[in-house]
Amino acid sequence: MADIGGPRIAEIKGPSASGGAITPGSIVEIKAAIRHPMESGLRKDKDTGEVVPAHYIEKVEALYLDKPVMRATWTGAMSKNPYFRFNIKATKSGKVKITWTDNKGGSWSQEAEIKVQ
Repeated sequence: MADIGGPRIAEIKGPSASGGAITPGSIVEIKAAIRHPMESGLRKDKDTGEVVPAHYIEKVEALYLDKPVMRATWTGAMSKNPYFRFNIKATKSGKVKITWTDNKGGSWSQEAEIKVQ
């Protein structure tokens, strides 16, 4: 399906008080998004009247330095093409990896580098 995927970590933002520089112990905001229809299984197709099958992201997990820092369980109530953000404490330079998994077995990942000065 062409309208699914394209995961991206849209931004990694350091603290504004330090001019955006990420230093050890900084709280870092991470923004991410993915293209996904997020069908609840409750909507009917306008043309056919048939129920559109449920198809939504169930799990989101973020790793920093290969350790879990965020886990979420979603339902079909989330909006199409979900965008979210969360904060972590940066200790050293390394990768953030976010993985999205849907109720039909689809899985997508994206990685980005946090550079601690």
